[in-house]
Amino acid sequence: MRAPFSLPMLLLCSAAIAAPLPTPPRPITSPTSLTSPTNPSARPVPLEDLVYSRNIGSVAWSADGRQIFLVTNLTGRMNIWRMDSSGSWPVQLTQSDDVQSNLVVSPDGKTLIFAQDKGGNEFHDLYAVPTAGGPVTKLTDTPDMRENGAVISPDGRSLAISTKRKVDGQVNLAVLDLATRQVRWLTAEKDPQRRWSAVGWADGGRTIIANRTNANQTGSEIWSVDAASGSARMLAGKPDTRFIAADVSADGRTIAVSSNDNSAQLRAGILDVPTGKWRWLKPTPWEQTAAELSPNGQTMIARTVVDGRSELSAVDVRTVSERRLDLAPGLNSVVGDPAFSPDSRRLLVLHSGADTPADIHVVDTASWDAKPLTRMAMASLDPTILPKSQIVTYKSFDGTPISAIVTMPFNLRRDGTNPAIVIPHGGPTGQSQDGFNRNATAFASRGFVVIQPNFRGSTGYGKVFQTANYRDLGGGDLKDTLAAKDFLVKSGYVDAKKVGITGGSYGGFMTLMALAKAPDAFAAGVQSYGIINWHTMWQTADPLLREYLFSLMGDPAQVKTVYDAASPMTYIAATKAPLLSLQGENDIRVPRGQAQEVASVLEAKGNTIETVFYSEEGHGFQKRENQIDSMRRTVAWFERYLKSGATSN
Repeated sequence: MRAPFSLPMLLLCSAAIAAPLPTPPRPITSPTSLTSPTNPSARPVPLEDLVYSRNIGSVAWSADGRQIFLVTNLTGRMNIWRMDSSGSWPVQLTQSDDVQSNLVVSPDGKTLIFAQDKGGNEFHDLYAVPTAGGPVTKLTDTPDMRENGAVISPDGRSLAISTKRKVDGQVNLAVLDLATRQVRWLTAEKDPQRRWSAVGWADGGRTIIANRTNANQTGSEIWSVDAASGSARMLAGKPDTRFIAADVSADGRTIAVSSNDNSAQLRAGILDVPTGKWRWLKPTPWEQTAAELSPNGQTMIARTVVDGRSELSAVDVRTVSERRLDLAPGLNSVVGDPAFSPDSRRLLVLHSGADTPADIHVVDTASWDAKPLTRMAMASLDPTILPKSQIVTYKSFDGTPISAIVTMPFNLRRDGTNPAIVIPHGGPTGQSQDGFNRNATAFASRGFVVIQPNFRGSTGYGKVFQTANYRDLGGGDLKDTLAAKDFLVKSGYVDAKKVGITGGSYGGFMTLMALAKAPDAFAAGVQSYGIINWHTMWQTADPLLREYLFSLMGDPAQVKTVYDAASPMTYIAATKAPLLSLQGENDIRVPRGQAQEVASVLEAKGNTIETVFYSEEGHGFQKRENQIDSMRRTVAWFERYLKSGATSN
């Protein structure tokens, strides 16, 4: 039986946030340092062009390294395409209204395996298609179970996968025999808080290296699992500590790892399995993770997120010496499974910046020079006319430094008359990073100052900061978000009465919480698939998410007051600002009933509210027509209520 949280402990947690939280050292930004550059060529970016600029999903090398497979929405659907690794016009391999992901190439190069759900319901089955083109074959057909996270064995006969039954919170490790299409579970996890995921095969396919992670990502272990018997031994693990395997060498001797053991942050390192010896990269105050090992075993890629901007380094496995890759500032990450070409001579990197939509770059591992491979953006998205961003840091109510990304429009006057929009991120276990953001670009190119705060609960600023909003959702993190608005107003550019707020998932929850608990702070809101009532959320959510809620707040039967305090429903009657709600019909993370509860309460009050449900969509909108529609509605909502002077009923 789960132990209840005691009221004295809750009071102690609340009192503890009165002092500034420890975070990496960085200077506080003066609001008046914000500037709006002059640009006579600036103009609003067409909303359709933002959506038609294609996304990049899963990526994989061909077995011979001559081609690249990628999931992208050239047709408005996230389907699979093939292109030459030196660059070519892409050729479409699959077509479906549903998103395809988790690309895996067979060792003989003839087959491409992928995952696909139905209408965004997140219950994936596995499929296969010939790499030369041809009919799609369904490998699993389990409506009440999901299979994903596939990693293929060296002989190409089996897939190590993660599998979850609809009734379970826990995720187990299994093997799919590609000849018989039978799934054999390797683990029988009893703890609903735990999720198994395969990292790689080792020892000639006899062993699977896997991670076993808890629901809120504060603890994880690395395990070696016998592929035949399922017998397992833990290679690394401690209570309340993260050990994460990113990759394993073919012989199983070397594992690329990340851990916060004896550290405030994750740091990257290498584990020598036979000796148990650890070798760590040089210390950094910022979150650093291992990404991938090269097939020849000589190089590890590490990623460091420095206050919302990410850097990549090539690490010599033998000496642990680092070489930082010369990539433009912004969001940089390896992409592909694997990201290294089979001969280890090339590396795929995904780059985006505030004025640069995401594209794949190919890095030559002899010179470490990077060259763009794709051009996914519409021509109108020219960096010379797109708004720029900067990272700022301000102090919140308790003196804790809070970082945020500010996107400034061109040609504004510092006269206190301009509108602004606050965008809290999802999660709360997440982070706004300084890559391309469609909404920020759409807003800023139309004269809205935009700020994306990394409030307490965000990753990237240490474990204490990440867990600071546990059992206090919509408390201290909301105050951090309100302080973001104050920062913009103090810049001299923004009218305090012309500020809106919008976000998705936890960002939608924060939008609802802000409008309800601080009803005079924002003039309008747009929330997408946000939570209004944690009690009904607990009752209707998928068990996997329910376990995440338990890790954040506890069992509602034991701590009802915690759920009450964290639910916008408790305060929703105080809402004044006009609200637009956007929701997917098939969302299993935040079911449609949450948006319906919002609508029912505010419509009964006579508030200005509009609610839109999108069919065949889940947690986030994947179909191009729905992306365009939701963006048009969102921009029009803020144009109406932040610029035209319209007010709520």
